[in-house]
Amino acid sequence: MAEIVLGLGTSHGPLLNTPPKDWDQRAAADRRSTGLKYQGKTWTYADLRSARPDFAGEVALDVRQERHAASRAALDRLGEILDEVAPDVVVIVSSDHKELFGDELLPSFGVFHGAQVDHLPLTDEELAAMGPGLAVSARGYVPERPEVRECAPDLAGHMIASLIGDGFDVAASDRLPAGKHGNHGLPHGWGFVFQQVMRRPYPMIPIFVNTFYPPNQPTPARCYAFGQALRRAVEGSPGAERVAFIASGGLTHFVVDEEFDQEFLRALADDDVRYLSEISPAWLESGSSEMRNWIVVAGAMSGTGSVLELVDYVPCYRAEAGTGNAMGFTAWR
Repeated sequence: MAEIVLGLGTSHGPLLNTPPKDWDQRAAADRRSTGLKYQGKTWTYADLRSARPDFAGEVALDVRQERHAASRAALDRLGEILDEVAPDVVVIVSSDHKELFGDELLPSFGVFHGAQVDHLPLTDEELAAMGPGLAVSARGYVPERPEVRECAPDLAGHMIASLIGDGFDVAASDRLPAGKHGNHGLPHGWGFVFQQVMRRPYPMIPIFVNTFYPPNQPTPARCYAFGQALRRAVEGSPGAERVAFIASGGLTHFVVDEEFDQEFLRALADDDVRYLSEISPAWLESGSSEMRNWIVVAGAMSGTGSVLELVDYVPCYRAEAGTGNAMGFTAWR
């Protein structure tokens, strides 16, 4: 049977691909925002600034540079760990930001079972259409020239059959939708792993979780159960693949909540099913919604005998009200 040999968790926020001196471009957008999500409520920037401590010291350029360097070092370490284990297949769990799926059809969970997928550069027109500060980071999710990423259709097909037999009526795709770019290309949550974590490409199975968009975001409990079903699917495979799981996205953003992040990381380390399952969905909105991907991988790693290593946790602030991205990097081994 196939075997799960590794789990990784990585943030993929835009600050990771952006020089610290340029973080102000997104900070300016934060200061204009009236829709910041924090602890289950929606805030204007002004109200958030009044309610929270002053983070001015956290956004100084030297602090940004230090934390950006620490984050990049943690990404390098994840790449080293991946190569040390050298799995046969990597299952990447991430969230599509309506890059592929739209309001016509938005699956809660989906599995790609095609043989390959295109990973394409962004055009100058696509970069020019992005919001302030996003174009510079977007280049970190895509290759300089078109690439074809090998997938693992046999194992993916077995996963789909196993998941359906286990009570998960997952969406299935053997060719990605055309998406907003019209090119059927790999979205950024998966592209980040290829560009920023992998030192060489590994055959992949993309798993889609609708973390962001109502009305069908899966509950945290359902995400954990889905991860357990993925583990059973791998372990029931007739093949002999050595499989790694990677959660891509998170932690808290676009308002950083260090206390919540630390509670969450402790729950991952302790395999605290109750905590992970009972997180209020209201706290998992906006970028923080991607913590659902980590819950899926936690469910997949539960029962494998693995132990969670915290490679690093780096809160990256970009504005005085505490906006930014908390960067987390973990390995289950």
